[in-house]
Amino acid sequence: VEFEEVNPHLSGGRVENHLGKNTPSSPDRDSNLDLPVLSSRAQHDKCLQQRSSSVDSLLTQVDSLLFSSVKHLKVLCNTRVALSCFSGDTAPPATLLPLSPRPTPSRYKCETNGVPVTALVGSTTPLVEKLAPEDEEMGYNPFEHRKLSHPTSDMDTLIHLLKGSLGSGILAMPLAFYNSGLLFGVLATFVIGFICTYCVHVLVKCAHILCRRTQVPSLGFAEIAEAAFLAGPPAVQRLSGVASATINWFLGIDLLGCCCVYIVFVAKNLKQVVDFYTDDHWDLRIYMVLMMPVLIAINMVRNLKYLAPLSMIANLLIATGLAITFYYIFSDMPALETRPNFSTWHQLPLFFGTAIFALEGIGVVMPLENNMKTPTHFVGCPGVLNIGMFVVVTLYTSVGFFGYLKYGDETKGSITLNLPTEEVLAQSVKVMIAVAIFFTYALQFYVPMEIIWKAVNHRFGAHKLTAEYIIRIVLVIATVGIAAAIPNLGPFISLVGAVCLSTLGIMFPAIIELVTFWEEPGLGRFNWVLWKNLAIILFGVLGFVTGTYSSIDEIVREFGTNIE
Repeated sequence: VEFEEVNPHLSGGRVENHLGKNTPSSPDRDSNLDLPVLSSRAQHDKCLQQRSSSVDSLLTQVDSLLFSSVKHLKVLCNTRVALSCFSGDTAPPATLLPLSPRPTPSRYKCETNGVPVTALVGSTTPLVEKLAPEDEEMGYNPFEHRKLSHPTSDMDTLIHLLKGSLGSGILAMPLAFYNSGLLFGVLATFVIGFICTYCVHVLVKCAHILCRRTQVPSLGFAEIAEAAFLAGPPAVQRLSGVASATINWFLGIDLLGCCCVYIVFVAKNLKQVVDFYTDDHWDLRIYMVLMMPVLIAINMVRNLKYLAPLSMIANLLIATGLAITFYYIFSDMPALETRPNFSTWHQLPLFFGTAIFALEGIGVVMPLENNMKTPTHFVGCPGVLNIGMFVVVTLYTSVGFFGYLKYGDETKGSITLNLPTEEVLAQSVKVMIAVAIFFTYALQFYVPMEIIWKAVNHRFGAHKLTAEYIIRIVLVIATVGIAAAIPNLGPFISLVGAVCLSTLGIMFPAIIELVTFWEEPGLGRFNWVLWKNLAIILFGVLGFVTGTYSSIDEIVREFGTNIE
């Protein structure tokens, strides 16, 4: 219907004649409002449509402008995603928060305070932030944000690296060469040493990249894995908690396994000395049971500060004992022709497990690098890591080579067990090394206890202190029980190395690099990073499977022989 009347505001009519009959009337509307003159209802609708189109066009332009501005301001504003990480794989939706100056979290302060470097590994504290990949290019330098009370020099770090890598495993290297042969043992030890060193390089390199992405000054081993998965492809982001927990638990199992090895080692050395002076040849397990009350008492100490004197005594005893051991090794050396250059294929997995147990020191790497005054010197060329690992591999190879050359088929799980039982000097070595390893048990026990306690302490409410002491007692009894069940030192060492250290030291660094590099900066030409890491993972899996099988087979055969 066409309306031909003149606009009501010009003729003094009502507004409802212009807007429609359903519009409620009001005296307020009977005024000469400043409205455009419309000759018809159709013209009014057409005008509204044109204005609506104009507004839509304007909003589209504004939206486009804002989107472009936000895109360019994203880098300048450094907006980040705050993720609240809970236990397990679940997490609430992410929220955008503006980046503001924040103090460095206490767990990233790399202060030694007399705590062994291994105690700083395997933090179960979840990461709380994830940055967009472009934030990595903003020039954040994690080394400038490290607040170190006592930063270590390159020489200090080298000494700590040697101390952390030169453990009881060096005493088992002659047995490793017994399972490989002289020539093959030398070559294989250097190959394994090279792979272990390269995997440490990979881990440290990924740590530096992830520190820039997450904008934190330093990361522990487990935190590196969590950060890598959080910043990796979407398919693996939900596995970040699993990756962190897996590394923590493998680290805990490894160190508890070392505690079991220590118990066997101490018991065997003490038994040799006591048997020489008495006619009552007690079973090896009796010595383990006798040690248990003292072990429980020492491990009731919850503060590492009070264990520092024991560590100092242990270091002095080990240094003195090794010096005397070298004296016995290099006296009356037989000819090279008396020892085979290659053992048997069946024994090679045992060599791998023992060698990786002795050489792998990845647990001390990140705490050392995090505490350096000049962390870029750690993986440089030649670099602290390269120099330290070259010394370690050379020393381990020398001890294994000359120890096996000296004792041949009589080589035992620890070179100290081959020393003469009737000489007082040799007996003193066994006692010194046994006491040193006994004291070291408490230091090795500290890290797995911390990992386990952080995972379960929330369950005990007001009785946390009592629960912690009970868990400590149970763990000590468990390690003694496992050691009593597997008293053969050689296969036990090989089993721990094959199961734990092949995963921690070889497979996990390769997996972390794959996840870190998957999207940014990429896998390289022809995906060479992918193929390289798959080869490393395959090597680790091969060592894990064959080493574990051979070690368990050796333990079962030893157990069957003892029963018979």
